[in-house]
Amino acid sequence: MSRIKNSDKPDIHRGLSMPEIIKFYGVSYSSLEETEEQMNWYSNLEKSKSGMWWAIRFKDSKKFCGAIGFNDYHDEHKKAEIGFWLFPEYWGKGIIKEAGKEIIQYLFSEKEIHRLEAYVEAGNKNSSRVLEKLGFNFEGRMIDSEIKNGKYISVDLYALLNDIE
Repeated sequence: MSRIKNSDKPDIHRGLSMPEIIKFYGVSYSSLEETEEQMNWYSNLEKSKSGMWWAIRFKDSKKFCGAIGFNDYHDEHKKAEIGFWLFPEYWGKGIIKEAGKEIIQYLFSEKEIHRLEAYVEAGNKNSSRVLEKLGFNFEGRMIDSEIKNGKYISVDLYALLNDIE
């Protein structure tokens, strides 16, 4: 993994314009120019110290295959939110689980997070399954809690508590 950099913009655009990914993701972009909004979001997270995202790359080829990170970091509450996405051709290969373990270790050890949360659109079984494999617990469903494409959607809340404190 490596921090998201400007040269990743074409890969970020490719991922965040793919119907399979954006079906359950909060943002989408129809042009490379629009993707600059996402790149600015990554940059602003780091500047404000409220999060950080990394490119998921294959160790040997360094080929980009997705992104993972945290945002909504609150030092005073010792919590943050984790998020991720992966190109569909790499689904089911344990890549997010491997990257997730690294991020969780970093957050629990270096940032001293006590609670790590994940918000998953109801019906996104792949993300829910990955979170459960990472040890997250399902805490409940927030019914009609967000509007997406003009319709209310429900969101599942998962959390993982730091047991290495």
